[in-house]
Parts: sequence; structure tokens; C-alpha cells
Amino acid sequence: MFSKQTEILSLRDMSLLTATTGTVGAGALVAVSDEVKHVYAASERTVRVATTLVTCMNDYRVTLKHKPEKVEEWPSLLKACHQRCADRTLRAIEKNGSIFIKLGQHLSSMGYLLPLEWTETFVPLQDKCPVSSYESIEEMFIEDTGSPISDHFISFEKEPIGAASLAQVHKATLKATGQEVAVKVQHPALAEWVPLDLALTRFTFSTLKRWFPDYDLSWLSDEMENSLPQELDFALEGENAMRTRRHFANIHGSPLIIPDVKWSLRRILVMEYVTGHRTDDLDYIDSHGIDRDEVSAALARIFNEMIFGDTPLHCDPHGGNIAIRSNSARRKPNFDIILYDHGLYRDIPKQLRRDYAKLWLAVIDANEKDMRRYAHAVAGITDAQFPLFASAITGRDYRAVTRTVVSHRSAAEKEEMSGAMGDGLLQQVGRREPYRNMTLLANAM
Repeated sequence: MFSKQTEILSLRDMSLLTATTGTVGAGALVAVSDEVKHVYAASERTVRVATTLVTCMNDYRVTLKHKPEKVEEWPSLLKACHQRCADRTLRAIEKNGSIFIKLGQHLSSMGYLLPLEWTETFVPLQDKCPVSSYESIEEMFIEDTGSPISDHFISFEKEPIGAASLAQVHKATLKATGQEVAVKVQHPALAEWVPLDLALTRFTFSTLKRWFPDYDLSWLSDEMENSLPQELDFALEGENAMRTRRHFANIHGSPLIIPDVKWSLRRILVMEYVTGHRTDDLDYIDSHGIDRDEVSAALARIFNEMIFGDTPLHCDPHGGNIAIRSNSARRKPNFDIILYDHGLYRDIPKQLRRDYAKLWLAVIDANEKDMRRYAHAVAGITDAQFPLFASAITGRDYRAVTRTVVSHRSAAEKEEMSGAMGDGLLQQVGRREPYRNMTLLANAM
């Protein structure tokens, strides 16, 4: 990720950085709360981030400045530095929680950009989500609805059936109808810490950009600042879910199921209780006579409709948000695909959808001239940047892209690609907003 040409920080620089971080934290504290206990807790969060940032940057400073006796020792020294810094950062993320967990989850999936030591260290965060107490959920219900949970539900399971970085889900029974529902509730503590945590995230990445300009991750904090308000508005999520539900209801034979929304507020979403199994639960799929290829084809059709059709794009289609269940009432396909978590959607302009479709047609036809034309149309990619862009969206060596992408990747090509793309792609993604958007769009396919 870092080269020996990277600018080296002096100890004086590190001291100034520490002082500056403290100033940023102090300013954020005033905005967070006037109560002493909250100021103390916020101070802890700020100091934890500042200490981790300064320690890691100094570790890289020392490592990059060191000249090993043998050149071949350099990669192992850098890998060790990556691992130490990833371990420190993981501890800080786990202690701070809140949106830092979500940030860590996002980083863990960026193997095409970040060193393996960082992404693999953050993988446990995918299953490490906070659980808010029932008492805090009850308080939030009273604050948001004006009445306790018992006024809305005959039963409400105190233990959540699922938890994520921003919310958790409880099974309940509606008092008005007796229907079983899933109640998605936002972690109450988020309201207290999101402003400060966003400020700390922004400062961290802008500082890294200043000292390591070739490795710009400041777009991640920009992305979080843009997407978090949407993801934290469950009323908007309810609207997204119903809009998509209505769209796919008009597509004959579509197996897509989106739970019906009963009612929603900014921090509470009540929806139809619909369960299934993960799409990678092959034992369930095989035991119910479900064709794996049909599942893959169905998922492709659903997301192709979102990308190339006239409905918004679901931008968080990871394995935890997609489920499958057997449906013996329908012959083909004999299953349903259930899509959860509709908090983050994007409306794709029609012309962009068309140009993106033409880009992929050119890729399939190995038509390099049209590939370059539409790469420029969708992301402003120059001829010099095109080889890396083509490899990024296909996962193939550029030479294979210009011949055919239909053939299978060899083991040698996979190994070469995993090590060759990171640095150059990170630089381009960090500097070009259209490129970032198209890379994210390609990831949904």
C-alpha cells in the first residue's frame, strides 16, 4: 500500500498532529453535549482515535525510513507494519462501536484496494454488531411514539433476532391485527455519537490524505456523510421498500419478495415477518430441490433490473440482506428471493444506465474501441486510465479483457490481479468521483 517514496513524517509533525486532533475533538465535544459525563465519554472516544492514528502513522514513518540490509526483507517489514496498525485500529473500532463498526465492515470488503493484512483483520467485524438493551429500546419507543411498546404489540421478544451496526430486529405481534411482524429499531446510542464520530472519521482520512497523498481514502468519509442520513431514516427506508415492491409486482414470474411495511418512523420500522435461508446455505437449497443455477440467474435478473431498468438501485446487497425460501406453490422458479434492508438506494440517471449497458456489451464483444468510448462516458476515464478501469470492473487481466472475458481465469491470472490492482486503483478511485460511483455500481452486479 505504501512505498518508500512516501513523504516521511518528522517527530515534530507527529506532535503537531496530536495537538490538532485534540483541538478537533474538543470542538466536537461542545457540539455533542454539555453534560459532564457525555463530555468525558466523548473525550475517551476522541483520544482513542487520536492515539491510534498517531501511533500508526509513526509506525509507518519508522518502517518507511528503515533501510534493511537485504532488499528482499522490505516486503515482510511492510507487511508486519500493516498488521500491527490493523490490529491497533481494530481494537479502537471495537471499543468505540457506533458507525466505526460499519466503517470497519466496509473496509473489510475492500480487498481490491487495501493490503490483505487490513482487510482480513477487519473480517470479524462482519459478525460483531452491538446489541442495544430492551430498556433503551423501550425508552426510544416512548420518546418517538409517545407510548410504550405494549401499546403497539401483543408480544415483543426482548432478545433481537438479528443485529447490525446501525439497528437490530425484534419479532413481535401487532396489537391491532394479531399479525406477526419484524420490528427494526435503530440503536438509541447512535443519536448521541454520530456527529462526533463523523467528524473524527473525516479528520482521520483527511490527515492520512495529507501525509500519504497517493492513497486517498477521504472519499470514504464523504460517502458515509452522504449515505448515513439515508440509512438512519427508517421512514425513508419504508418508502424505498414499498416503491421497489410495487415495481417488481408488475414483473411476471419474478421471485422477489419484499416484506410489506406496516408503519415506519425515523428510528422504527414495522414490517411483515418474512424469513428465509442465506443464499449460500447449499444444504437447504439442495434438500428442497432448488436449482443453484436458477438462483444465480434470478439474482442476476433482479439486480440487472435495478441497474438497467427504471427502478432505484439497492446499494447494499451483501449476503445478510438476501435470503431464499422454498415455494412449492410455484413451479418455476420453485423458490422466493427475499430482499431486506432498503435504507441505501440510489436513483441512476437513464443516460448513465444506457451508457453502462453499452459498456458491458462492448466488454462481452471484446470491442476495445467501444469499451474506451463508454468508459469515458460513464466515468470520465482517459485512454491512459482505461486498462486499470477495465480490470477493476471485470476482475480480469487487461489482455484478457481485450480478447474475451468469457474464458475462465487461470490461477496465475487470479494471483497476478490480486497483487497488481490495489495501489493504482486506490489512487484513481480516490481522485475521481464518477469512477467511484461506477466501481460501486459494478459491485452490485
